[in-house]
Amino acid sequence: MIIAKQEDGVKYVSEGTIVTPKGFKAAGVHAGLRYTKKDLGVIVCDVPASCAAVYTQNYFQAAPLKVTQESIAKEKKLQAIVVNSAYANACTGEQGLKDAYEMRAICAKKFRLEEHLVAVASTGVIGELLPMEKIHAGIEKLEPVETEEGAVDFQTAILTTDLVMKKACYETIIDGKKVTIGGAAKGSGMIHPNMATMLAFITTDANISSDTLQLALRSVTDVSFNQITVDGETSTNDMVVVMASGLAGNNELTVEHPEWPKFYKALQKTCEDLAKQIARDGEGATKLIEARVKGAVNDQEAKAIAKKIVGSNLVKTAVYGADANWGRIIGAIGHSEAQVNPDNVDIFIGPIQMLKASQPVPFSEEEAVNYLKQDTIVIDVDLHMGEGEGVAWGCDLTYDYVKINASYRT
Repeated sequence: MIIAKQEDGVKYVSEGTIVTPKGFKAAGVHAGLRYTKKDLGVIVCDVPASCAAVYTQNYFQAAPLKVTQESIAKEKKLQAIVVNSAYANACTGEQGLKDAYEMRAICAKKFRLEEHLVAVASTGVIGELLPMEKIHAGIEKLEPVETEEGAVDFQTAILTTDLVMKKACYETIIDGKKVTIGGAAKGSGMIHPNMATMLAFITTDANISSDTLQLALRSVTDVSFNQITVDGETSTNDMVVVMASGLAGNNELTVEHPEWPKFYKALQKTCEDLAKQIARDGEGATKLIEARVKGAVNDQEAKAIAKKIVGSNLVKTAVYGADANWGRIIGAIGHSEAQVNPDNVDIFIGPIQMLKASQPVPFSEEEAVNYLKQDTIVIDVDLHMGEGEGVAWGCDLTYDYVKINASYRT
């Protein structure tokens, strides 16, 4: 049974996936890039879809990103995205770029598409060339379907050190038509704005132009994927791609459309949901940390402070150890470069106030420890400086993070 929860005209669809929007199919197979797990996946749309994308800000952009940017620039349309895990195809020089183009060409031939309608994404170890024979054979095995099984196979194929699959789906009504947005993502380590070692693929059946979709994605990314951090590292392969089939049948969405806020909210919720799942699944993590800041001079400064809090190794280790050390939160706020009145800051850990007007408030250590043993920890900060608000998500820092990254290539 599909469970839907409605908020602001937007419903969360618990069993929805990337193939829930009309016109999309997906598949994932084991191509031999990893020992046993699925490692190659594809999303295919029935029609050339409007599209939008954002990419890593790392100077060393991997070859697949360059090929995808070229594909989108041709016509601002996509009809397929092919993705492999295990190999990032980053820092692989001219041969890596040739391999990314070949991967695109093989996928286009398999599904009888023009090459520029195919996007390419890779994730895994940096600096190793793709085993193209396995890639070729794997793509030939891909048979996309519009079932949950196809979506799960794709979601599995894109994972690296992730412990769980990440998906989200929301729907709303626009012009009397049901419009659905589905998403799948991977990301666990090297997670830090902007963006993270993450790939996110979003599908929608909304009727919307590529230019309008791009505006929406850039704005939404700033309050979702750009607000997560696991370890302060960024990657060479980060990318978020959205495809819109237009098959919902609504009138074309623009920012002037009277129901634009509902579509924007649905897209934001999808991205935010995926972002939080990435933060929660940080390498070795046991807890999700959410920092909510209000009272800043503006939203940008509030977001910056929230990111500082969830990105602080001292805050992260305190949360792991269930230590209600609010001094570490103050320390993070103090070097955020945002405007702060050091004499008037309030801090709550969960429901427990620790600081009021920058003065300690007596609290029960036992109650605080019990709260910090939960798997989701919320830190609230009020700066009393203005109307700015911002949220960021991160995770605790555990012994397992070191173990995982000390043996990543082995």
